[in-house]
Order: sequence, then C-alpha cells, then structure tokens
Amino acid sequence: MIDSRSKRVLLAVVESYIDSPEPVGSRYVTKKYEFGLSSASIRNIMADLEDLGLLMQPHTSAGRVPTDMGYRFYVENILNPSDEAECSEQIINRIKSAGGDVDDLVQETTRIISTFSHYLAVASLPRTENSTFHKIELIRYKSDRIVVMLFTDEGIIKHKIISNDMALKQPDLSRIASYLNSRFSGMKISDIRVRLIKEMKKQKDECDLMISRAMDIFGDATSQSGDEVFVSGFKEVVNLPDFSDIDKIKKLYEAIEDKHAIVKILDRIAEDMDVQVIIGSENQIDDLKNLSMVAASYKDHERPVGVIGIIGPTRMDYQSAIAIVDTASKCLSFMLRRQ
Repeated sequence: MIDSRSKRVLLAVVESYIDSPEPVGSRYVTKKYEFGLSSASIRNIMADLEDLGLLMQPHTSAGRVPTDMGYRFYVENILNPSDEAECSEQIINRIKSAGGDVDDLVQETTRIISTFSHYLAVASLPRTENSTFHKIELIRYKSDRIVVMLFTDEGIIKHKIISNDMALKQPDLSRIASYLNSRFSGMKISDIRVRLIKEMKKQKDECDLMISRAMDIFGDATSQSGDEVFVSGFKEVVNLPDFSDIDKIKKLYEAIEDKHAIVKILDRIAEDMDVQVIIGSENQIDDLKNLSMVAASYKDHERPVGVIGIIGPTRMDYQSAIAIVDTASKCLSFMLRRQ
C-alpha cells in the first residue's frame, strides 16, 4: 500500500503523461499541482514510486513515466469508473438512430466509439450458433441472390444476402422457409445443422432435394467464420504521437489483422459482466503489449452475445475510455432488447 500523498503524486504523473507524452518532472508537478510540497519532496516520492515499480525513468536526466503496473494501480485505486463520459448523451443518440440489423448496429456502434474516443474500436459480432431458432424468411432478390432474415427467440435478427446458385424461384424459397420453420422452431441453431444432415440420410424421395436445398441455404445463412470482428478508427489512432514510429504502426496493423487472436481476447472478456481493462504487458498478443484495451460485453436479455471495446496507447485516457465503452455497451444491449 502507498499513502495518500504518494497516490496524489502518482495521479499527477499519470494524468500529466496522458495529457502529453513527455516524461514528467518533479518541478512540473510542483508548479501544476498545489500539494504544498517542495520539488525535492516530490522528487523523493517519485523515486519511491519508481522503487515500487509504479513509475520508471526512461533517461537519467528525464522525468518519470508510468509503468504498466502504475497504470493498473491508477485504474483500480484512483480513478472513478462511475463517472459518465462527457459525450454520453451524444453516443446514446447516435446508437439509437442507427438503422439496419444487428450486424449493422454493432458496426455503427464501433464507428461511433472510435469517433468519440479517438482510439481504435473493435467489436465481435453476436454468435448465432447457441441462439434458439424462431423463424426464417427467404426472399428472391434479382435472379442470383436471396435475402435471408433470421429471427431467434432471443430477439436477434440476422439480415444476410446469399447467392442463389440453384436459381430457386420464390415459391421454392417459401416452401424451404416453411419447412425450416415448422420443423426446427425452438431448436438451437447448431443442433439444426446436425438434424438436417440426419434427415438427408433418412429421406430417399422427392423431399430429399428440398432438404438438401434447405441445408445449403440454412448453412449459408448461419455461417460464421468465428473471426467476425469489426475494426474502426485505424486512421484516428495512428495520428497520435505514440505512433510516430512506423514500426509501431506496423505492429498495430499486424495485431488487428490477426482477427482470430482478437476474438479469443474478446471471448474471454465476454465472460465478465463489467468493463475490463487490459494494460500493456497484460495482453497475450505480442503486438499489443505496448497498447491497452478497454472492453465490455453487450447483452441480449442479460445474456452476453458479443464484446465492444477500444484499443489505444497505454497512456490512454482511461477515465474517458471506460465511460465511453460502458455507455456504448449498455445502449447497444438496450437496442438488442428492443429488436
């Protein structure tokens, strides 16, 4: 434990470094903050914080900067996570005015939090395989496309356009939709695929072709790569002074291109109900070890279905980032309940 005076100095160093990516000296802290302490006293406290691993001195003649441990202490012990973002009302209004299906809503929310945070925003799409199938609607679109609308009992609506390789007419599509709805409503989507294969093996008459077509369409409609992630704001984040080095930009790009690794991180976050903060070296992806992530799950009727978050430098404005992500995830959850 550190005393209240040391906490105040640590807070001053972290917030000063967040404001400007320059090492923070004791004279600067003395002038900016009214601690009633001399520059020498502040310097001694900063040295003690360095001994504790909360600050580091990048150069012998320079001031101090927070370490990952220092940021962690700051996030857990000093800042007030209950504070609302200044832009909360704007974020809520923008999300509520977003149209389209669930995928469109999540994608637009990703853009919104990137715009307001000025960091990179990421979001995983809702996984449908564990959802309960309610009904499907199939509409012929032009000659080579099918518009699919998939409804789950949880309220999630998936809107997708798939290819019509079999040149099916609207009556054919209506029969297939009727078959799927009458046979499988109330079943888990992942179980339906297995059931269709079993029915294919049983049927040896004219129904065989319809089941085959139903299986193809249902498979296309519910297919997910497992790595479906929206990323927004690359231009926003690379304009920060933290990315003046081209190698850092390259590492960031490589990290967000590894969608499978990003999904694994987001899936772990989805298991927790609160906003999660992953700082620097706590990241399991090497290319993210100089970055921080603030993320939270969004829910459909209290069931986590995806994660939305922010990626930025370790000196990110955690107070603002946590508030923005918390606001966006709660509003997105509210919108899903309404669908």
